[in-house]
Amino acid sequence: MVEAELSKLACPICYYPLVSSIDHQSAPSKSDSSLECSTCKKLYSKDDYWDLTVAVGSTEYSETMPAATELFRTQLVSFLYERGWRQNFIWGGFPGLEKEFEMAKDYLKPTSGGIIIDASCGSGLFSRLFVKSELYCLVVALDFSENMLKQCKEFIKQENISDERLALVRADISRLPFVSGSIDALHAGAAIHCWPSPACAYIDQITGNNTFLSELELEDLCRACGLVNFTFVRNGFYIMFSATKAS
Repeated sequence: MVEAELSKLACPICYYPLVSSIDHQSAPSKSDSSLECSTCKKLYSKDDYWDLTVAVGSTEYSETMPAATELFRTQLVSFLYERGWRQNFIWGGFPGLEKEFEMAKDYLKPTSGGIIIDASCGSGLFSRLFVKSELYCLVVALDFSENMLKQCKEFIKQENISDERLALVRADISRLPFVSGSIDALHAGAAIHCWPSPACAYIDQITGNNTFLSELELEDLCRACGLVNFTFVRNGFYIMFSATKAS
């Protein structure tokens, strides 16, 4: 499963598949702790997670995101997110984690058995539930926040979750580092409002919860991205929506 996971990773700059940094040609293997782009030769490393951001390893450029994104990169917010912060979303109409997860599974049912990305996964609330459900062959827990991914790693250890069906990746949502056509679905829970450019992030199927956009604006956004079959459920400020990529 690890080899299958690595074979999906691509350079976020030129989108070519990553190869082993050892011999620069072979497909990645479980023993690799760093990967190389087969075209631009940029190196990407793994510690607690694969860092596949454009600026990784650079000393001359620092990626600064909107305030909402930067807030969730802090140690304090990352620590508090699953320890009270996320639970307060019920006041905005969110039905609670269990109900949200059941709704997400229903929306994503057509992609059961495939590979899904839990985008802006935070501390991995949904990522871990997707893995435990055993409905997917691989779950990619993806976030831009280093500290959120570290928290996700800690919860994985605490809950004794196997990494056979789970990969942790740091990436920019507008430059998803995956081989074209290799991902079956994308889930985003309470996240799209933090994305600098939501129109740049779409795969075969996308579900998300949003507190700022109306359902009509979300439908227009999906249509602009070439997505079809838009459906939604609304409760107060909470919107759960789904759309699929046109065939």
